[in-house]
Amino acid sequence: MNSATVRNLLVRGMLAGLAAGVLALVVAYFLGEPSVDSAIGFEEAHAHAHGHEVELVSRSLQSTAGLATGVLVYGVSFGGIAALAYCFALGRVGRFGPRATALLLSGTALVAVYVVPFLKYPANPPSVGDPDTIGKRTALYFLMMVLSVLLAVGATILGKRLAGSLGTWYATVTAVAAFVVVIGVAYQFLPVVNEVPRDFPAALLWRFRLSALAIQTVLWAGFGLVFGELAERMLNPRPAKAPSGRSVPAAN
Repeated sequence: MNSATVRNLLVRGMLAGLAAGVLALVVAYFLGEPSVDSAIGFEEAHAHAHGHEVELVSRSLQSTAGLATGVLVYGVSFGGIAALAYCFALGRVGRFGPRATALLLSGTALVAVYVVPFLKYPANPPSVGDPDTIGKRTALYFLMMVLSVLLAVGATILGKRLAGSLGTWYATVTAVAAFVVVIGVAYQFLPVVNEVPRDFPAALLWRFRLSALAIQTVLWAGFGLVFGELAERMLNPRPAKAPSGRSVPAAN
């Protein structure tokens, strides 16, 4: 794949990430923000009196412009990274076309980048967690994410090497099983972080985590669909039709 193709796919990946970010923003605003507001209300109701604190950024600004900026920048950034990964994966993970490869990549990214770390260290509302341990919790989460991505790459390589002797189906099952086993071992050895207050509403915690998972699912599913379509049109352009109705081969 030449540099011009990589560049064009990178641009399309960032545009697809922006489009997916808009979809995720809608979900975040209507599904996630009510849970955040409820969690903040719980925190304020149970906070001790330490005097009046100056609010540097208003809650209304956080839930609108701040939320939009964060989600859209996240979408564009990960769209670009995923597009570069797509350039490497296309044609190397099986006989998949541009659309199928994009969907396979986005699904794998959702599992490896978010779902696996989420199951070990799930998202918590603003009122949950000790501020003194935020550095430790962040480091553990990113460690789990990096480990998950590396193991996903390793499982893909393992599956390709076993395909010749076991066949595609059994090689894929073996690679996935190996991934799950090693992730399970990592879950056991990495420390547990449980800082949810005993009196925190379980239903609120569940809604918040479910909304966080929904945002990521919409983001990556939207990216896979949009980027797959853009990549398909770029890599396999449809031949133009002549005025008489006959197809004209696309120019190289």
